[in-house]
This record gives sequence, structure tokens and C-alpha cells, in this order.
Amino acid sequence: MPRGPRVKGNSGYYHIMLRGNERKPIFNCNKDKKRFLEILHEKKQDRYLLHAFCLMDNHIHLMMSEANEDISTFMKRIIVSYVQYFNKKYKRVGHLFQDRFKSEVVEEDSYVLALARYIHRNPVKAGIVDEPTDYQWSSYNCYLDQNHPFAQVVSTELVLSLLSANRKTALLKFREYMNQESGETFVDIDEEPEIMGEDEARQVFAQLLEKYNCMDKDKKEAQLRMVELIKEFRKITNFSIRGIAAVTGINKDKINRMLNS
Repeated sequence: MPRGPRVKGNSGYYHIMLRGNERKPIFNCNKDKKRFLEILHEKKQDRYLLHAFCLMDNHIHLMMSEANEDISTFMKRIIVSYVQYFNKKYKRVGHLFQDRFKSEVVEEDSYVLALARYIHRNPVKAGIVDEPTDYQWSSYNCYLDQNHPFAQVVSTELVLSLLSANRKTALLKFREYMNQESGETFVDIDEEPEIMGEDEARQVFAQLLEKYNCMDKDKKEAQLRMVELIKEFRKITNFSIRGIAAVTGINKDKINRMLNS
């Protein structure tokens, strides 16, 4: 069945979601995430505004608005540029992202705020961090710190103006609002359920411990083996970071660092 035309909104605001082909990672390390943000900044010019972002290992959430270019055109520029970088770096060919990007129109002011919260709380929902401020690869901290390394990528005026005309007051309300639980539903990655139970996963973990021999006397070598073990465990089980922590007893932040190394 041919794909229908993308829905256009009167407001020009969109929630955009990209995910890896076959749900595979689109970022293998933090340098890849940094490069994607650099591309967002390089391609921005007067084409679009970026109001919020969150980069996860295998998907991306963006809130953007059109300026002098339509959504399909500027997203193509961004995607092509990043895929060229990724394929060259990892000596690969073929698709990186699954199909074309997903998008939904955001018309009302209340939904703009709710979407910003949804995007910033994505890592909390995934069990990676406990608070939005703890996650490095979202725009949350760009709002709070104008000198943040990624602040120049993000246009914060829209969201803050909906909270208060006074910047100091708006920032206080921003913190409060972004840290509240959200019940809104937006387009997401439709994650596949974990493919095995916890008891079976514990058996897999025990087998991998034996395989990787992480009790090596050389501490550095043992740490490297544990990183490879966790990556293989994630691939086999499709467990979330929270699920991996429950089975292995390893801190969630440490697991996140291992998966991003």
C-alpha cells in the first residue's frame, strides 16, 4: 500500500520520531549523539526551530517547527547527513533508520508543554535515570543553563513563554512541570515486549558470566569483559535498562554507560 501524504498542521509545530532499522542502535557511543546534535545545528540556519530533543540509543524524539522549509525537506537533510557519517564511521551500507520518520501535528499550547515534558521524561520512563536533569542527551538542561554545550541548538523561547513572561518565573515553573508524571500519549516507538521471563534471563546471565569469565585477576580486562557481557545480554533478552539492573544487580547508571561505551 502506498504511503499517504504527511499531515500538515496550521501551527507548524511537530513531534518527530526516528528509530533504528529493525530497532537496532542508531548511536553506538556518545560521540555519535554529539555528532547528531552538531548536524541539527549545522542544518538549522533559517530552515526550522528545534524546541526539544531527546536522543536514546535506538530512537530520537524531536519537537520542531517549520521556518523557511517544510518538515519533509529539512528532515531529509538531517537524516542523509547523519547516515552518511554513521555508515562511513562504521564501514557499513544500507538503511539506518526504519522507514521514513514519524510525525504528529501539535496545534494547541497545552500540547506543546505536554510534548516537551513527554520528550524530557523519556529517559525516566525507560528507567535510565530518576530525574530528567540526570540525562545528558536531552534538551532539559539547555533550558536551565544558557551556557550549556547544546544550548545553541535549542530555541527555548516558545516553551518558556507559555509558562510566564518573566524568565525567572518561567524557569521555576519549567522545573516543576517537567518533573511531574505525565499521562499524555504521543507517537512512540512501540517497543516490543521483553522476550523472556526474569527467571530465564537469570539463567542466561549465569551462562554469560561463565562464558566471559568476568572474575579475571586483571581488573581492567574484567571490566571490559563485563561490558561485552551486558551488551550481549541486552541483545538476547531485549530487556530494558531497568530489567537488566533487576537481573544483574548492577546500577542502572553503570549499565547505561556500558551500553553506550
